[in-house]
Amino acid sequence: MILLLDLGNTRLKFAMCDDGALIHRGAFAWDADIAGELARRWADGPRPTRIVGASVVDAARERAVSAAAERAFGMAPCWVRTPARACGVTNAYAEPHRLGIDRFLAMVDARAEGRAPCVLASVGTALTLDALDANGHHLGGWIAPGPVLMQQSILGATAQVRPDHPGAVRDLADNTADGLASGCWQASAALIDRFATRSAPMLGGAPTVTLGGGDADVLAPLLEHRVVPVPDAVLRGLAVWARSQPQTDDFS
Repeated sequence: MILLLDLGNTRLKFAMCDDGALIHRGAFAWDADIAGELARRWADGPRPTRIVGASVVDAARERAVSAAAERAFGMAPCWVRTPARACGVTNAYAEPHRLGIDRFLAMVDARAEGRAPCVLASVGTALTLDALDANGHHLGGWIAPGPVLMQQSILGATAQVRPDHPGAVRDLADNTADGLASGCWQASAALIDRFATRSAPMLGGAPTVTLGGGDADVLAPLLEHRVVPVPDAVLRGLAVWARSQPQTDDFS
C-alpha cells in the first residue's frame, strides 16, 4: 500500500495505491489546517508501506505535510522531482527540473494508459498545455493563467470593473459580469484549441485533448476538439512511477 500525495497550487490531494487502484482519497484547499485535516483524514484509513509525493508548492508546505505523515505513519514522504526521462516519457526541457512535476506525471499517466499521442491540458490556477507523441516524447508546451486567475487579475488591475454578481459564459454578453466570465473562459478554450491545432502535424493528425484540473468540467463544453476527461492524472502518474521504481528516492 502506497500513500500518494499531490501538492498542487490550490489543493492537496491524496490517495492510497492498492495494487494499482486508488482508494481512500481526499482533498482540501491550502487555507485549511494542514496538520489537523491530515490527522483526521488519515486516522482511520489503511497504513501505507511507502509514501511518495509530487509538489509544485513551497518548501514550507512540503515540510508541513512531511511532519503530518511522520506523526501519522512514522515515515516521511519521498518527494519526486522532474527527470529528463522516466516511465517511458522523455522531457523536452533543456533544464528538465524546470518542467512542473505535475505536468510530467500527467504525461506518465497518458503514456501508461495508451492515450499518446495527445495534447494534455490542465486547468486550474494555471492553464498548462503539453504535446506528447506516440513514442512518449514530450514535444513542448504552453503556460497561461487559468480562467479564474484571469478574472481575478482584471479585478485587481482596474478600478471600474466591479461585477455585482458572478458571471456566466455566454456567446454575447450584455453585462460586465457575463462579459468578464465569457472572455476569460473562451480565451482559455481558444488557447487549448489553437495549441492542439498547432501540435497536430507533429503528432500525426488531429490529437485527442485530455483535460484535467479543478476547472476542467466548466471548460470542456467550450472546446472544439474532442475531449477526454482525465481526473487525478498526477496521482495516477505518481502511482505508475511508484510501482515501476519502488527503491528509488526520486526520478533520475
